[in-house]
Amino acid sequence: MQLEINGEAFEVDVEPEMPLLWVLRDELGIKGPKYGCGIGACGACTVLLDGNPVRSCSLPVSAVQVPVTTVEGLGTPDAPSDVQRAWIEHQVAQCGYCQSGQVVAATALLERIPEPTDADIDSAMSGNLCRCATYPRIRAAIKTAAQRRKLG
Repeated sequence: MQLEINGEAFEVDVEPEMPLLWVLRDELGIKGPKYGCGIGACGACTVLLDGNPVRSCSLPVSAVQVPVTTVEGLGTPDAPSDVQRAWIEHQVAQCGYCQSGQVVAATALLERIPEPTDADIDSAMSGNLCRCATYPRIRAAIKTAAQRRKLG
């Protein structure tokens, strides 16, 4: 099975019903998406499929027909994305477990709505749970990233 992940082509030999999360983590060594709940409810495993946020823990790999972007594909340590930079500046992460899914979801939000309101942010991020409750910092980081994108 052919997959495009973070702009790179991969060939995997796995069962078609294997969740994308396990293909990413166990077969390809891409560790950004995390296992949280296994039922697509917490958002720790969020990745982008052709720019749309999806839960990789409950998505069979056979359903993946478009490019996949994980948090690793958004930026690098030397050149983080606007959202990743804002996350660092606002010190969003505490335990950090949910953060890759949060960053991916926030990136998708800003692609759809470049200047989100608080309601837009709350709606888009509501399925991404943070057990450390850093939601005010998440909102502030999203607003900073939006402003940075607006200014170019």
